[in-house]
Amino acid sequence: MINVTLKSDVRSFEPGVTVAEVAKSIGPGLYKAACVGRVDGKVVDLRTPLTKDCKLEILTFDNEDGKRAYWHTTSHIMAQAVQHLCPEAKFAIGPSIDHGFYYDFDLPRTLTPEDMTAIEAEMKKIIKQDIPLERVEVSPEEAMKMMEDAHQDYKVELIQEHSGKGEKITFYKQGDYIDLCAGPHLMSTGCVKAVKLTNCTGAYWRADAKNKMLQRVYGISFPKRADLDHYVEMLEEAKKRDHRKLGRELNLFTFMEEGPGFPFFLPKGVVLRNLLLDYWRDVHKKAGYQEISTPVILSRKLWERSGHWAHYKDNMYTTVIDGEDYAIKPMNCPGGMLVYKTQMRSYKDLPLRLGEIGLVHRHELSGALHGLMRVRCFHQDDAHIFMAPEQMKSEIQGVVRLIDSVYKTFGFPYHIELSTMPEDHMGDEKTWDDATRILREAVTGMGYDYDVNEGDGAFYGPKLDFHLTDCLGRTWQCGTIQLDFQLPERFELEYTGADGQKHRPIMLHRVVFGSIERFIGILTEHFAGAFPVWLSPVQVQVLPIAERHQEYAHKLCDALEAAGLRVEVDGRNEKIGYKIREAQMQKTPYMLVIGDKEAEAGNVSVRHRKAGDLGSMSLEAFITRVQKEVADKALD
Repeated sequence: MINVTLKSDVRSFEPGVTVAEVAKSIGPGLYKAACVGRVDGKVVDLRTPLTKDCKLEILTFDNEDGKRAYWHTTSHIMAQAVQHLCPEAKFAIGPSIDHGFYYDFDLPRTLTPEDMTAIEAEMKKIIKQDIPLERVEVSPEEAMKMMEDAHQDYKVELIQEHSGKGEKITFYKQGDYIDLCAGPHLMSTGCVKAVKLTNCTGAYWRADAKNKMLQRVYGISFPKRADLDHYVEMLEEAKKRDHRKLGRELNLFTFMEEGPGFPFFLPKGVVLRNLLLDYWRDVHKKAGYQEISTPVILSRKLWERSGHWAHYKDNMYTTVIDGEDYAIKPMNCPGGMLVYKTQMRSYKDLPLRLGEIGLVHRHELSGALHGLMRVRCFHQDDAHIFMAPEQMKSEIQGVVRLIDSVYKTFGFPYHIELSTMPEDHMGDEKTWDDATRILREAVTGMGYDYDVNEGDGAFYGPKLDFHLTDCLGRTWQCGTIQLDFQLPERFELEYTGADGQKHRPIMLHRVVFGSIERFIGILTEHFAGAFPVWLSPVQVQVLPIAERHQEYAHKLCDALEAAGLRVEVDGRNEKIGYKIREAQMQKTPYMLVIGDKEAEAGNVSVRHRKAGDLGSMSLEAFITRVQKEVADKALD
């Protein structure tokens, strides 16, 4: 007998019992909902036999690993459907992603909306057939022959990369379809209950523009039809909130063919951006930061010293000046190093908090560009904190508190993710282990929970990422805290300690917004363009009913501007109903309707974009109301 630990319960089974059989012994509800298992920390198929004492978790769709297996299996169902409809198709990869799955196909023609409908219909047939998935292990030689015989060139390339390791190659088979895959997967196609294909785009094989452009088909699936219906409703709402659409309609920003991936901010968009930057400067000044500014173009020698030339060169724009290589900065860190070195530092200067809203450029593939969410130039709200070892924990906690206060200002809940050492890293493992431990202790000491993202740290150190959640339940990684022992060493940074000796400072990299442009995109979608009063580019629109009310309207405008409010007068010769609708479309928080009664009494008739008609009030009372909302940073 073997002992299987399930949470706090220990049960005995015959050796060879499968994860699925254990789930069934617990109850039919869990067995039906189970997607995969986790045995001693490793995610496995439900069909996996247990041969020794172990700790077992049964993972359902409610668990992230369960979701991944569910969506990964659905991507195989989609690939099988494509094979049925287009036997000459060549298959690349089909992973699960944060919301659903995709598969990249090499097809003889471009897919149409009708093709997408046909693929989805064929998937539903495959699901209805409830075809079991079978795990198959073969030698690299057998795997190669299988895929060569099937003319699956992309799979052959993947096998070639692993064949030298001498390990078995894993396939998953379902009926007439077999795919190169490590798994894990659901037990059968019938486990998937509701599916929808959502989009089709182009994608280069291995994200390399030198390779062939493939067709990437996205989809989503759920265990319940109601969950799919809710998701589709959310997608429709997301389309209405698309920041690219709202950016054009609200005259905030635009993109032009002369600069793909380089946003153009229009006057109202600049107002919004400057309001965010003013807020950033205010909270950072209060938190003891000093603002600096470093050059956009710096010598290759600097980027070699920082390690970026070796680790990040493909994402950098380069140029030649006076016969020497230079690069446009993709990040602000090396400039911050040079600022630190402009003078001798003492332990009394530490912690030294240097903030910079730096314009950075990164070479993104054209297929990856997406409005303000993925651009080729953006302003990063960087800060670098130089500190003594004994200050690390308190400084990390100070940044966590700062990020928390900022996200609460905008009404964003968030969760924290700890990313550990990647394969491509600088420095020794002990230093990484120490840095990771310090980050962990800092957040747990504040009572925060966190998820672990193994191997996704920056090349110079582990990090804490802050994932905020918007009103549609989508998550966005914005803030980050990165603990760095490497760059201070590479740049030979020093400070004089209380003992009179030279010491090496430790550094934190951190951002709050992340990218100002991306944060504006997130805010635009979160608020559907109806920004809180304090952020609205235009806070008040004055709407005179007739020509004779223009003089009083402009007098009001002057008074409101003198009170520090952002105001526009709609003096067009249009009906008042049309003007109100236009102001509503522009998401203006307040409208002042000015007619004979208001002009004679010297007051204003107030409309709110959500609450509607608020009635008549004095100008002083209205100004007080709006100024309080601005001061409180009210979220409507």
